[in-house]
Amino acid sequence: MRILYLADVRFPLERANGIQTFHTCHALATRGHEVTLLVRPDTARPPRDAFEFYGLPPLPGLLVRRAAAPGWPAARRVVYAATAVAAAMRRGAADVVFTRDLGIAALLLRLPPGRRPPVIYEAHGFAPEVAAAMGDLLSNARSATIRKQRRLAARERRVWQQAEGYVTITRALADEMTGRFGERPRLAIVPDGARVPAQRPAPATGDLVGYAGHLYPWKGVDVLLAALADLPGVRGLVVGGLEGEPDLGRLKRRAAELAVDGRVEFTGRVAPHDVAGCLQRCAILVLPNTATHLSARYTSPLKLFEYMAAARPIIASDLPALREVLRDGDNALLVPPSDAGALGGAVRRLMADPALAARLGDRAYEDVAAYSWASRAGAIEGVVAAAIAAWAGPLTAAGNAR
Repeated sequence: MRILYLADVRFPLERANGIQTFHTCHALATRGHEVTLLVRPDTARPPRDAFEFYGLPPLPGLLVRRAAAPGWPAARRVVYAATAVAAAMRRGAADVVFTRDLGIAALLLRLPPGRRPPVIYEAHGFAPEVAAAMGDLLSNARSATIRKQRRLAARERRVWQQAEGYVTITRALADEMTGRFGERPRLAIVPDGARVPAQRPAPATGDLVGYAGHLYPWKGVDVLLAALADLPGVRGLVVGGLEGEPDLGRLKRRAAELAVDGRVEFTGRVAPHDVAGCLQRCAILVLPNTATHLSARYTSPLKLFEYMAAARPIIASDLPALREVLRDGDNALLVPPSDAGALGGAVRRLMADPALAARLGDRAYEDVAAYSWASRAGAIEGVVAAAIAAWAGPLTAAGNAR
């Protein structure tokens, strides 16, 4: 299949959406599909090679194409959208369009059916809910106005009802969308993934408790720091964050206030392909998300699957979206969100019981095979093939009618 993947982001992008996008495209190309990834240019000078940046081998079936990027953000969006529509309408260029960009998906679905390929949309949340919560979730963001939320809701309805295929990253999100807009065909639940090493990583010993990922308040790193304050002798590793960003500074100040700054290492930004090495330094890995609607229903964090691939015992917040993958006492320990005491207690339990820690890490590593990028690509391939088949029927009937 010829797949046109549309991602209106500067590229390569160090954040989770860039990592997920490129690994998904690479895995689809590895399965023999021709994938064109349309992005915006890199802002680094000289521009970085995406394959090298993500630590993946070049593939002849994966082409990274860059749209023009004028200076003003609004102009960039317009130019990218125009380029995306032109690429989608180019006859014979693609069998299907795949995107996680709600606005681009809604725009393409306004085109006459005979002028575009089938569209597959991958949802990572209900956009009005996410936009309304931004002011509370992020340190440097504002919540969307009611008018914008209504506009996003209209787009969500259109894409849900009209897209030829639909992917959600959690079952909770699929259930929410179905509850809002009714049943729809060709709906797949496809979580995020990870690179899975062929051999189980060697077990780690010691007292290092690790976290990797964004440092936004809702990610719960504050909870980890508070737990460490009551765990004398236990060290922490926080992988991620950029110097100058408000959340990294906020957490460093909080560590100092709690007098744990001498026991916590903040790495700052780490190249995506180097994160696994950081995780393997740790004896325990934590996912301390707070209890927001986004965490509870929409999140399928890359770090979760990277933790599982590291074969380390995981302590995570007990939230519905995470329980789709994690089982308390089987492949992780689950604790109440935002409860530093419970998180600290789980750390003590694992450090006092090496057999339990080893068993949880082993089971997590066994389970992560189902969440490899190859497995993800296979699941996406199924919904894409179904969408193309469903698309071909009406077009053939229309051609015969003429």
